[in-house]
Order: sequence, then structure tokens, then C-alpha cells
Amino acid sequence: MLVQTAIPSRTWAFLASAALTGTIGCAVHSDPIASNESAPGGEPLQTLQTSQRSDVEAVRAVQRVRFDVPGQYLIVEVLDDDLVHFELSAKGAGPGAGAPLFTSPMVAKTDYAGPTSFVREGNTLRTPELEVAVDAATLCTTVTDRLRGARLNTICPRNLAQDWKGLTLTPGETQNAYGLGQEFVDGSTADGDWVGRVRSPGGNDGNAMTPFANGANGNTQIPVLYALGAPSHQYALFLDQVYKQRWDFQGSPWVAEMWGDQIRWYVMTGADLPDLRRDYMELVGRPLVPPKKAFGLWVSEYGYENWAELESKLTSLRAKAFPVDGFVLDLFWFGGVTSNSDNSRMGSLTWDEARFPNPAAKIAALRTQQGVGIIPIEESYISRGLPEHADLQGRGYLARDCATCGPTYISSNPWWGKGGMLDWTNDAAADYWHETKRQPLIDTGIVGHWTDLGEPEMYNANAWYQGIPGIGHAHADVHNIYNFKWLESIARGYERHGARRPFMMSRSGAAGIQRFGSAMWSGDIGTSYPSLIAHLNAQMHMAMSGIDYFGADIGGFHRGGFSGNLNELFTQWFADGMLLDVPGRTHTENLCNCKETAPDRIGDVPSNLDNVRMRYELSPFLYSLAHLAYRFGDPVFPPLVYAFPNDANVREMGHEKLIGTSLLLGIVAGAGETQRDVYLPAGTWVDYYTNAWITSQGEWARNIPEYRSGRFKLPLFARAGAIVPKMFVDEKTMNILGMRTDGTRRDELVVRVYPSAQGSSFTLYEDDGETTAYRTGKVRTTLLSQKQEDRRLTVTIAAAAGTYTGALASRANVVELVLPNAEPTGVTLNGVALTRYATKSAFDAAASGWFKAGTNLVLAKSQSLSVTGAKTFVVTAGP
Repeated sequence: MLVQTAIPSRTWAFLASAALTGTIGCAVHSDPIASNESAPGGEPLQTLQTSQRSDVEAVRAVQRVRFDVPGQYLIVEVLDDDLVHFELSAKGAGPGAGAPLFTSPMVAKTDYAGPTSFVREGNTLRTPELEVAVDAATLCTTVTDRLRGARLNTICPRNLAQDWKGLTLTPGETQNAYGLGQEFVDGSTADGDWVGRVRSPGGNDGNAMTPFANGANGNTQIPVLYALGAPSHQYALFLDQVYKQRWDFQGSPWVAEMWGDQIRWYVMTGADLPDLRRDYMELVGRPLVPPKKAFGLWVSEYGYENWAELESKLTSLRAKAFPVDGFVLDLFWFGGVTSNSDNSRMGSLTWDEARFPNPAAKIAALRTQQGVGIIPIEESYISRGLPEHADLQGRGYLARDCATCGPTYISSNPWWGKGGMLDWTNDAAADYWHETKRQPLIDTGIVGHWTDLGEPEMYNANAWYQGIPGIGHAHADVHNIYNFKWLESIARGYERHGARRPFMMSRSGAAGIQRFGSAMWSGDIGTSYPSLIAHLNAQMHMAMSGIDYFGADIGGFHRGGFSGNLNELFTQWFADGMLLDVPGRTHTENLCNCKETAPDRIGDVPSNLDNVRMRYELSPFLYSLAHLAYRFGDPVFPPLVYAFPNDANVREMGHEKLIGTSLLLGIVAGAGETQRDVYLPAGTWVDYYTNAWITSQGEWARNIPEYRSGRFKLPLFARAGAIVPKMFVDEKTMNILGMRTDGTRRDELVVRVYPSAQGSSFTLYEDDGETTAYRTGKVRTTLLSQKQEDRRLTVTIAAAAGTYTGALASRANVVELVLPNAEPTGVTLNGVALTRYATKSAFDAAASGWFKAGTNLVLAKSQSLSVTGAKTFVVTAGP
């Protein structure tokens, strides 16, 4: 029987009105700010289709179909042409007829419009893009991508009537699997997807810190799976489950097991990995743009015991001409802790003014005089001897032993003391804590928040919480969403108080934490090469899991087990972190005051200085990528497979990374290493340091040096067509906002261009760097484009669009054009010839002109010009 969609009778009046006013339509990609800009790969507005014939267009509607077998049911909810939601259970009756399926707090978007057309033929459901076939006897579902003719998976129930239940997934033509959050698996290689491995839970309830290579690293489940097969064979699956999970990819079928009465999941189809990731990010929420200072260098240790110790580090960094944007304060800021005692300071979240006097004045002075910010740590534990514990207990804001019991008492592993823990699932408790403890810190001018121990690290497995509506009150119900609710409460507090931009560093979390402004770091990582190697593999999966800002304690937190050359390891790790971590943050356990984390005091200092300056130079590029991540869901640091999915050589590659899709870097983690091979996918590439052009058919560039003029640098290549906006950085640069030691400003726009005959463009995004005004359109965009035609290389800096508080009305413009093995003969700006200078000093002294700066490199600049006009540089070059 062929069943077609019908239009509810109550919609006809609306349809008639809409037909007259022309209001029917739907954008394929939504933009979180008011803008006419299309997403990459976006489609035009589509005419809605329905199998119901009429003289007016029909309203799209979510389609729900239920299937029952004795004791079990399956509901298929078709949300869009390429998105289907499932619920499977052997317990309970399920939602009422026509009711939407339940979604956990991880899901951000629940207002899908439904497919543009929908057909049911027996047990087969079709949209224009996908087909779901249900076996009515077993409740197995088979999803087919209709556009690409690919059968993607068959998913079947497993032990559905048991407490520990799951799904089986037939791999079919799938060859690789990515995502699923963070787990440290193998310290011998940064490569590896999940096929052939087991994605294990960290602990009895899921998220946990787990031992690895003399450290302890986070195991954080973010249950989105990207399955990739032959060309045109790919899908994403998001398991909307908050309970502990285990995924086994060792055989066929794959097996996903979990607790929980219902199993709910989404399947997304799409043209490629970028399409799938954007769909996933739309579902769980795209990341907020971090404060601009988060893209600078942050220096940390466990821990600075007073302002004097911090200022000593800052003075030393400034003396060595290191730019730095902030310091992270571990728990000494609120007085330290007393182990194995009810009388610890854990949970006071109030400045210890004996060690850190006049905090508001000091933070203001650090900001205005030195250009640095402060991020303090906070935890969820409250020592029982504190008045805060009694206050929270009286209000019912702590996790309890039962619904009518007093607060649970955390006494195991009492390194911080003993006491209770905040119940972040209680929004009233979370809001109260924000107003009484966190908001005063924000009012003093801190830049962000460091949320620690949020797995949670210690807990009563039998505790009772306010709970998550539709999920439950037990610890197992809230364990993997506990840190999520903590981060959500911080973002909610910022929303209440206005314009400041939230930013958090979290040790744990769940799918969707990025929409609150959270980054993650990998925990108390060991100082070792295996730790760094495994971290870089985890970064590949975290990037695909939606966590764009993922870092490590640069140099390692636990140094005790390392016996090698610490300076060499730190130098390599610091270089990796300066290109991949947001924030780029050095950290270690230093209770003995005998260890160093500041990059002017450990490692090869000249190399560290070069690498931190490169990070600052690239900050406009990174910040623009952050806006693209916010607007469209594109990753900031994707693995190579994201951009080159059909290249078998990069399917499991984690030892090379992309920045955006323009820059490719080879990471380094090896004692005594001085050079490495770098794989270059098919195309034209340019060595970032030498400007040498390489045409690759998908080949290895051999013996790429890691030391250039005695300085350690990661191998870095740009794709032909890359356009990289940069910041001017020199020995006077103090921070990422442009503060300089002599009080001057260098706010010229620097654009590095690698020309291509295909032409290309990149949009520079700028905002005030601190407030949420960018979310309501207070953003300036400047389209940068290039085109290579015979001997003419054209670079255009278009007129800027939009503005924000503090935006420049005019600026100088500098183009760094990397020539494709050609000799420059002349440069014009808007049709007027520029003067050629013979030396760099003469070029620097001139207001405008051009200069051949070295092999294949031309520098051309304008005087300060209005941003409202286009600037077109044309370089003529010969063989």
C-alpha cells in the first residue's frame, strides 16, 4: 500500500495566507545571526514539495511511524530529508500518538520542519534523500542514501529486554569510523580510527580519568560516530544516550552497548564529511566564538601561591619579549586545600586575600598595564566545615543520599578534604552558586573559568539528585551529563548578566558543551612521548566530535615518570600546542616550586619564542575560523580525512593535521628527531618557511627539516589558493589584542597569499573580541580573494561589511604574495604603479610600495586607507 503525506485540515487557512504573502520557504542552513551569507556548500531557498496535490504549497511536517512486536516497539521520526530519529525499547509504552520523541539536554535543535516530501510504502519510508526499511519481525532498520545509491547500515536491537542492552550495526561497505569523544588508546602512534578497536567507558558510570603513561587522562563519551566507506558512502550516527557506553568495532557486526530503558539515535546522510559534521553541529549546537584572548599564550601551574610568584613569571616573559595573554590560577587562589579534613578551603571560591590581596585592583592592573587576563579554577566539591556547605545544605542544593536525606558525604580519595558536592542538575542551585560565587569573580574582570574534576572525579554511586526531566535522579542517570549541566549554568549566568562572552576550560563534558563556550583539555597527562602521541590521536576524534578547542597541559602535568631530555620534549610539545591548542596553555604539578612551565624558562627558548610568535601572527586566521565554526559548524583543526576522504593514505592519519583546510602541519613527538617525512595529498603545496612549491600526486615529501636556522619548527605547508590573514608581531608585541611595549599600535591588515589559477577567497571576521555582540551582527567581514591569470597575480581586499565597537575606519594593508617560481616585475594598487624598493629597511620606512623579500616572496603595501573601499593589488611576474 502506498501512503502519502496528508495536510492537516487546520493548516489550510495558513496555506492560503502564505501563498498570498509569499512566506513559505526554508533555508537549508540556518545562521545564528542575521545575515544573507550562505554556508559553505549551502543551497538556495527551496520550494516545498508534497505528494498531496493542491494549488498551494503544503506545510512540511515531521513524520512519525511506529512499529510493534510483542514486548518491543520502534518509532521512526523523520525530521528532515537527510535526518531520521529513532526510539527503540522493550520497557514502557513510549510517547503518545503524534508526540515527539524525547531528547536529552545534549540536543539543541528540536524544531525540524520535516521532510520536503515523504512516502510510506509498507514498512519502507522515503524522503528525497534517504530510505528507511524496517523489518517488522525484528525491528531492524536499514538506511539507504537514495541520492548516492548507497546502503549505509542495518541496525538491530541487542538484548533489548536486559538492563545492559544495545544495538548491532552492520559495517557494510564502511571502512573507517571516527568520533565518539576522547579516549587514550595507543601511545605508539597518533594514527588510528575506531575500526578494529573497542571504545571503552572510562569507569563504572562512563566518563572518568584513566591511567595512561604515567598520567591520568580523560575518557569522555561524545557518542557521535562518522562512518566512511568508498566514495559517496558515508553517514553519521548520534546516540542520544547519557548512560555509560561501550562500542566494539573488532568484528562484524559492530556492537554498541549501554544502560537505559530506551535507546534513541539519529542517522544523518550527506554528500561528505563536512556535510555530515555541519548537520551534527546543527543538532547539538555550534561552538561560541571564544574571547580573542583565548587564542594567545596562557601560562599555568599547580600552582601560583601568590601574586608575587605570578608576577615573577610575567616579568621574566616580558624580559625575553614573549607575548602572553594570561595566567591560569589553580586552587591556591581561594586558599589551597587541607587533605583528609572537613576544614579544607575547597569550595569557598573566595579570594585568599592574605596571598592574593586586592584582587579586583590587581586584575585591573594586569589587564591595563600588562595586557594579561586571569582564569581561576573551580570545582564542584564543598568542604563540610565551610559555611557554604551549611548554606547549600539548608537550601537543598547538594547531592543527597536519597530524596529525603541529607547531603552525601564525599570522603574517598580526600586529597582536597571531605564534604559534599553541588547538584548541577538543580538549576536553582546552579544559578544561586553563580550569583553568589562566580559573578563576583566575573565582575572583577576574569576572562574565563577552569572547571575541574567534573567527570565527576569522586561521587557516591548511590546519590540522589534533582535530576534531568525524562531521565532520572540516580547518579548513573546524571553522571555523564553532570559537567554539561555545570557548564550550561555558567553560560546561563552570563546570559542573565549581559554582554560578556563566556569561556570555560573543562576536563569532562558531553555532546553540545561547545554551545556554552566550553573548550576541553585532556586531563592530568603524563610527561612522556606516548602521552603526547595518544593525545594527538584523541584530538582527531575530538575534532570530529564537535570539540574544536581541545588542548593539553603543554609539557605534561605529571613529570615524575619521565627520564629523557625534558627540554627537548617540552620544545616539541610547545610547538604542537602553539598550532593546535585553544587556549595554548603550559601546565604542570609544581607543589615543590622546582619545576618550570613558562616557555622562557624551559625548553629551547629561541624556538619557543619563534613558535609563540607564529601563533600570534596566525591569530586573525584562527579567529576567522572560529567564526566559521560558530556560523556553519566547520572544524578549526580537522584531520586530513575531513578534507581528503577519498585518499586512502589519510584515512587513519593523526600525525598530520589541518588548520582550517588551508594549512597542513606535521606534528612531532620523538626523542632525537630532527626531520620527518610529510605526506601531501594530491595537489599543489607550498613550504611555509621556504616558499618552495611542490606538486604532489599524493606523495611523501621526504626528510623535511624540523630545525630551521637552529630553531625548532613543525613542518608546515599551505595549499595553493590559501589566503591567510595575519597579525604583525615583533619583539614589542605584548598580547593578541595588539598592546605593545612602547605604547604604539600596529593594526595593519597582513594577508599572506598562495595564488592559484582556480581562484579562491577567504573571509576575515573581526569583532570586539570580548562581548556577545557578534551574535547579533556586530561583526566586520572582509572578503579576501586571489586569482592567477598568466603573468598577472591579483589579490583583492574587498570593502569591509559591517562594524562593531572599536572597529577601525582605516588601516594600512600588506600583501605577502608567494610567487609560483616567478620573478616579479611590477606591482599596482587600484591601477596605480607602486614604487619598488631595493632593501627591506627602505620598504619598511615607506608608506606604500613593494619589495622582493626573498625566494618567491613579494611584499606590497598601501598607506592607511578607508576600509569602505576595495584594494586590488596586481603583481606582474615573469619566468
